[in-house]
Amino acid sequence: MENKPTVLVVDDEFGVLQSFKMVLKDEFNVLLAATGADAIDLFNKNAVDLVLLDILLPDINGLDLLEKLKDLDSSIEIIMITAVKDIQTAVKSIRMGAYDYIVKPFDVIEVLKVIKRALEKRDLIRKVIYLKNELVRFNYFEEMVGQDEKMIRVFELISMFSQTDGTVLIQGESGTGKELVARAIHNRSNRKDQPFVVINCAAIPPTLMESEIFGYQKGAFTGASTTVIGKLEIANKGTVFLDDIDSLTIAMQSKLLRIIQEKEFEKIGSRKIVKLDVRFVAASNKDLLQMTAKGEFREDLFYRLNVLPIDLPPLRKKKKDIIILVKHFLELYSRNTGNPVKEISREAMEVLIKYDWPGNVRELKNLVERLTTIVKGSVINLADVSLLTNRKKGDIQGTRLKEAVNLFEKKYITEVLEKVSFNKGEAAKMLGIHRNTLINKLNELGIKF
Repeated sequence: MENKPTVLVVDDEFGVLQSFKMVLKDEFNVLLAATGADAIDLFNKNAVDLVLLDILLPDINGLDLLEKLKDLDSSIEIIMITAVKDIQTAVKSIRMGAYDYIVKPFDVIEVLKVIKRALEKRDLIRKVIYLKNELVRFNYFEEMVGQDEKMIRVFELISMFSQTDGTVLIQGESGTGKELVARAIHNRSNRKDQPFVVINCAAIPPTLMESEIFGYQKGAFTGASTTVIGKLEIANKGTVFLDDIDSLTIAMQSKLLRIIQEKEFEKIGSRKIVKLDVRFVAASNKDLLQMTAKGEFREDLFYRLNVLPIDLPPLRKKKKDIIILVKHFLELYSRNTGNPVKEISREAMEVLIKYDWPGNVRELKNLVERLTTIVKGSVINLADVSLLTNRKKGDIQGTRLKEAVNLFEKKYITEVLEKVSFNKGEAAKMLGIHRNTLINKLNELGIKF
């Protein structure tokens, strides 16, 4: 079966090879090699999970072959096969990177135990790599919040789609929570205990995209001093989230299409076919169908991705959720800081509800964090939220010049005051004006705090 781990047995004794094959065939895909040359050839052509390696081979010393295999794939686990007289050499092999050694004649139960422990270690190393990547990306994870009928529909789709393995395409404006939806699908699926690996297509330069996704062999290109596991291999048995997929070049889209269809790929610099068992979830803040019409996105890839579509509504179209989102974020920051939960006045909430939120939930979340930081009292009032810092370009159209200048001054002075914790003297210095001039400006512009 494809999903069985693959074990490569390297030994020049025919009887030993056949014995291992009989012992391992029920639980593993078994490859047999009688020489070092055959072993390297099989290793390069197959996705090998573990190697059983005899110390004495006709064409190469087992320790030298151990070193070569580790150069090809530093994460491969190797168990040495040795006779009693070669125990000292076997111990040396462990210092060189072997996982363990087995002494001939071997005990079947003990062999299976050692192999399973070695494979568990390999899986653990990949999970550690994944978790380290996640710790860099996230300080905490929060659940989605919403009661609007549009969001209820999204939650229903998440529940349905998480029970299948089909490809999901999430589309919505920036800040609507596409990654949260992808994580929710993963967390409710039968892959929940496996990695959820994010590939931010917009953040990775096109020249590095292949090496980041596929990984590469040592010596594949200048600077490739070691073998590197790509994100696809780290994600095996889990979920791959392709964020901002619209950023991929047409050439990379073609390669991705093949991977999704065939569930296999090759590392850069290797002929080895790596089999994949992953679930793909993609996201875009652009209309991919429009991009296909313009020739900017492959039509066949779009339809391959759009098997299970989810469209996320912008915050301005689900305004009844603003109240519960604000309360949720206030409670969240209270838990994170250990400070009492702040309240928000009815007038202040009305301003938040009327605002269009071009940055969607992310903008609201950032604003609540900012308010909880700068508001000294227990209540967030109208004056605290009357000037929203993220205006759309169209907001100032039709405004008289003096009014536009006043809007800019009000915004700029407020930001300076916030930076200096509302110390008027320090703010006046930063603005290059007298303190009394600043006070007059505050009165003129109606800035109160």
